[in-house]
Amino acid sequence: MIGLAVRNIPTDLMRSFVKAIDGGSFTRAAEMVGRTQSAVSLQIKRLEDVVGVRLFQRDAHNLQLTAQGRTFAQYARRMLALNDEVLALMQSPDVSGRVRLGAPSEYTDSLLPRLLGRFAQAHPNVMLEVTSDLSKNLLSRQQNGEFDLVIALHDDIQGGGGKPVHTEPLIWFTSADHFGHMQSPLPLVLAPPPCVYRRRMLQQLNRETKPCRIAYLSSSHSAVLAAVRAGLGVTAMAQSTVPDDVRPLGAADGLSPLGHLDVRLHRRATAESEEAIDYLETYIAEHLGQAGSVGAG
Repeated sequence: MIGLAVRNIPTDLMRSFVKAIDGGSFTRAAEMVGRTQSAVSLQIKRLEDVVGVRLFQRDAHNLQLTAQGRTFAQYARRMLALNDEVLALMQSPDVSGRVRLGAPSEYTDSLLPRLLGRFAQAHPNVMLEVTSDLSKNLLSRQQNGEFDLVIALHDDIQGGGGKPVHTEPLIWFTSADHFGHMQSPLPLVLAPPPCVYRRRMLQQLNRETKPCRIAYLSSSHSAVLAAVRAGLGVTAMAQSTVPDDVRPLGAADGLSPLGHLDVRLHRRATAESEEAIDYLETYIAEHLGQAGSVGAG
């Protein structure tokens, strides 16, 4: 008896599929993988032909995964992570050097330890120096020569430079045990300027002429979370960094959506540790969105 033909799923198709999810559109996916929008659209169609199911429900405004698409996305991320890790191990066991990385505190507290841990296993001779700060502060410090790479949040989707690697919705949340969102004026827990979360929240509330007050102000990410958990007020952060033990808020709670933020990689021109920087830049670009999907800017 002749068995069924074995079909293989090309990794480039899966990568464009995952980037379309992370970016929210084929256009954003094209920027991330270095192809045209039409080429990415064709890749998704080919992928659907290979797996034999519809992965996206398309409309004029955004991409929504089908039930099969959500299931496939989980496997696609795992397959790509394994593909990339084994290639890193085989191709670059001897890469070495020092990389100075700047990242927002919420990423260094939540997503980056796991992601950088896997990178360190594949590249044990690379020394990582990781510094946390607000995104705009990190970019200013990079201009002064302090960082080789910076992961930065951008609230201006069209400008600001850098390499787009991920797009995240901004989510309101409050304590699981308190009801600060029902107060008027709305009590806010914020970081000081130039926090992009702060700017987006205040812009939205001012646009709606919704009364608000700053109930707690801190530049410490852990202090902001502690204040929210204690019931001092509400705040907002990138979705992948919102803790599991808080209560997300939305339109039903009287708070309108805050839109999306770009996550971009900024690289400083340098003559030192170029190879190590290359590998870390590529690794973060490929895996940051995956880390955020399984799990103060």
